[in-house]
Amino acid sequence: MAGDRIAGRGDELDALGSFLTDIRSGSGRALVLRGEPGAGKSTLLRYAAAHAAPARVLTATGAEPESGMAFAALHQLLRPVVGLADALPDAQRDAVRAALGLAEPAAAQDRFLVSAGVLSLLTEAAATDGLLCVVDDFQWVDQASADALLFAARRFDGDGVGLLIGTRDVAAARQALRALPARDVGGLDAEGAREVLAARAGITPEPTVVELVTTATGGNPLALHEAAGLLTAEQLTGRAPLPDPLPVGHGVAGIYGEQIARLPEDTRTALLAAALAGRGDPRLIRAAATRLGADPDALYAAEAAGIVDLLSAEVRFRHPLIRAAVHAGATPAARRAAHRHLAALLEEADDRDRAARHRAEAATGPDEDVAAALAAAGERARARGGYADAARTLARAAELTPDPGSKARRLKDTAAAAWLGGHPGRAQTALAAARDLAREPVLLAELAQIGGRFELSSGNAAEALRAFLAAAERAAAHTTETDGSHEQGDAATRRVVLALLADAAEAAAAIGDTEAAVRIGRQAADLTGPTGSPLVPADAFLRDVLTGMGALYEGETRRGVPLLRRALAGLPDDGHDGRDGGDGHDGGDGENAAARLLWAAAAASLLGESDAAARYGARAGRVARVSGMVGTLPVVLENAATAERMNSGFALSAALSEEGLALARETGLDNSVAAHLANLAVCAAVRGREDDCRAYAHEALAIAIPHRLGLRAGVASYALGLLDLGLGRFDRAHERLTALTSAGPGAGHPVVVWGSTADRVEAAVAAGDLAAARAATDFLGRWSADAASPRSRALLARCEALAADDGDAIALLRQALDLLGEDDDQDATTYDRARTALLLGERLRRDRRTGDARSHLRQAAEAFHRMGAGPWERRARGELRAAGETTGAARPAALETLTAQELRIARLVAEGVSNRDVAARLFLSPRTVEYHLYKVYPKLGITSRAELARLLR
Repeated sequence: MAGDRIAGRGDELDALGSFLTDIRSGSGRALVLRGEPGAGKSTLLRYAAAHAAPARVLTATGAEPESGMAFAALHQLLRPVVGLADALPDAQRDAVRAALGLAEPAAAQDRFLVSAGVLSLLTEAAATDGLLCVVDDFQWVDQASADALLFAARRFDGDGVGLLIGTRDVAAARQALRALPARDVGGLDAEGAREVLAARAGITPEPTVVELVTTATGGNPLALHEAAGLLTAEQLTGRAPLPDPLPVGHGVAGIYGEQIARLPEDTRTALLAAALAGRGDPRLIRAAATRLGADPDALYAAEAAGIVDLLSAEVRFRHPLIRAAVHAGATPAARRAAHRHLAALLEEADDRDRAARHRAEAATGPDEDVAAALAAAGERARARGGYADAARTLARAAELTPDPGSKARRLKDTAAAAWLGGHPGRAQTALAAARDLAREPVLLAELAQIGGRFELSSGNAAEALRAFLAAAERAAAHTTETDGSHEQGDAATRRVVLALLADAAEAAAAIGDTEAAVRIGRQAADLTGPTGSPLVPADAFLRDVLTGMGALYEGETRRGVPLLRRALAGLPDDGHDGRDGGDGHDGGDGENAAARLLWAAAAASLLGESDAAARYGARAGRVARVSGMVGTLPVVLENAATAERMNSGFALSAALSEEGLALARETGLDNSVAAHLANLAVCAAVRGREDDCRAYAHEALAIAIPHRLGLRAGVASYALGLLDLGLGRFDRAHERLTALTSAGPGAGHPVVVWGSTADRVEAAVAAGDLAAARAATDFLGRWSADAASPRSRALLARCEALAADDGDAIALLRQALDLLGEDDDQDATTYDRARTALLLGERLRRDRRTGDARSHLRQAAEAFHRMGAGPWERRARGELRAAGETTGAARPAALETLTAQELRIARLVAEGVSNRDVAARLFLSPRTVEYHLYKVYPKLGITSRAELARLLR
């Protein structure tokens, strides 16, 4: 390298120059440099770091000994800017500080909450002149750090943050980095090789020699550099023959191995301590060398040989291949001895996690003390959100555990951590191993529950249902056998039974299996507290919901309705969501609070109260966001998005589903993917986006049908019928919507049949099938018989109007509008009011009452326009024209001009949420929120938060 020039890398330097220019101009960029060891990736990374000014530079290098330590690489990278964490939203700040070991986690961290905090911290660091993050040897970066960095990289927007990664071209790294742009750093051509040889040897090599050496090394710059040092001047200039074979025949690692073997024994011992220590801490390495009987000053000989650089705060190997060569050249006994001494020194320094790992490496067989220390380290990693690394640590702890029962529990914990860390294959392997060892009934039930949750999240819901029910029956049988002789264990088992029944009910609901729901309700009804005492309120709530739902599906409304009403009445009001009420409701546990609200939404749906169901679903979404529950968030967002759709917020519903879809894909939750796709299909249908609707629906069905997800299959099929209805294809709409009523479990769902009834009635009437319309209206009357909400009664009146004789229709439609006017949330009823007003206007126009018709049709057209419901707006404006009113082409609805991200931000800001809290809830940085708001205001033609609130109200 001469000055700023790197031999043979002109194209790479040009790419890095453009990369740095983009960062300085405020763009977010990521780039991967990929190649074999010695290809020159690190040299290119150093070049970029040296030329990044005025942008700030942060660096980290993966180290093989620390590849299993959660957040080790992030600790390196973020250490210079950790003081900026105080500017982050509270939840993100606490998550980042806990991940970096600067604070104790308040509760188990969600890995995406940590990732969002990392994104925010990087954007804070980039605030002035931009930021370049350089991560070398990514193939050895711990999984938790890798997850956080890649999460951030996918969300760099106008933040001026760049992530530059160097990695070996190995399968795992290629898979992890597949979403980022990459450049392959290959071997040099003959001209580049000549420059390297000349620079190293100080002479100009002969062209034939250059060609031979380039071929032998594959143009690898490091191999060329080492070869130049091994060849004489005569050989390089062609005056003496080259050795045969060339000295690089065994690769660069072989050369390093030979160099190390020639060093004094004390030097090799000190190098081994350095190779195994991980972070290159000079004091630790020198102390370990001393305990191993070596002179720590022997490292100077390694420095003189060009093996290491001895810096004030680090012993750094000149290349990772040298570290590998040191490791390979030591005997297993020598490596174990070094690990033992390193563990002892780290224990003395109270570095429990690293000490536990070294003790594990020194172990020669099962050892409970070592296993327990390692399991504790894994639990600490999991508490900080490093699930994948925790899984590897817990798996090793299980290997070292002598007792089969304890080993099974650690394998269970391994499975759960691996699943949360995004490694389902590892999770299933650990779960299978745990099942082979487990004998204790509660543990067996817990294993069955975990396996069922895996299946329900990403597999066949029917298989999950079978697993949950079988486990619940086994656990219940064990409770009966104990007959209260061990009260504490009996109570624990009963809670496991209730949890399994709840999971089974969730699976049955996903499938649409009402017979299973009846069976679950009967089993839940028999559950009581220890020795017949009442259940705690949270458990009593769940039992009432399961029992009440089962009773309604069985047709026993007199028993089911009061149970569901009691359960709903016992919920805290909106202002207490997520708080600890001290009454057994676990109010302070965001996950439990969100789960209860989702059960409340399901109960309200069965009572025929779609408005109440929507409110509970929206509340669950808010609780999940405030609690930082990103792992659960995709599932909660399914209900929150559905709630917005049911409350006329189609644009926001689609935005929530796009967010949920992205998170579900990132976490491997295939069944949640199907749910969000199905909801997006309905939103697209309402808005007349035919191609989008079909694409979303067909992708949802491709997952839902084989996975037996009747609810998602039903919603996707409903979307296609609604699309046809809105576009005036009434016969096709009638056919599609009628088919929903005969789709069995796994292909359809009773709730979808209920929810689509009003559309089914309208399609049947338009298609000329009045008998079908009346049958559907009768069905809705039976389903809604116990509904107390005005909206439910309004929908029934609307259907009765369509199925009634003409003389009664107008009165019934007016009654429906009056009932909708009684609803406490008028914004939520906008869609239903517009649909009802459209039908009333059409009836009035046909009765030649055009004056009366025009006001209703105008209100409908304007409401459809605000919602972006294009097909319905066109129908209303067509009716207006037929009624004698001229209407011009409407401008696009303001909200339709916003992106999904902008809409999510705008809605929260309109609710009075601060930028910091918006960032926390949407897992963004505060600066990203500001950036989007800067674009939202001019799009909407406003200048203040107050105007935004008025517009979105």
